[in-house]
Amino acid sequence: MDIEHHTGDGKGRFTARIGIGPEAEMTYSVAGKGMIIIDHTEVPDVYRGQGVGLALVERAVEMAREQGKQILPLCPFAAAQFRRHPEWSDVLNRAAPKGQAG
Repeated sequence: MDIEHHTGDGKGRFTARIGIGPEAEMTYSVAGKGMIIIDHTEVPDVYRGQGVGLALVERAVEMAREQGKQILPLCPFAAAQFRRHPEWSDVLNRAAPKGQAG
């Protein structure tokens, strides 16, 4: 799986592709110097169940750790992944609305 990071104008996205297949993406917005907000994850049906969406969120977690930022996962998929991965709590922004990530 090939994952790329694209940034610009306070927004960014991670894209993933397996071979010559379609593109999966996770988008985020930068909120100040210390936080990113994951707002959307979309994985084509052909990739379902292959861990593509998880890999995109994991890449955002790695980036947040490297940059000393927190993540506010507003995207339902990303929020569910944060609930399943308590080891990511070091980058989870606790301001997430109730029922989202925490």
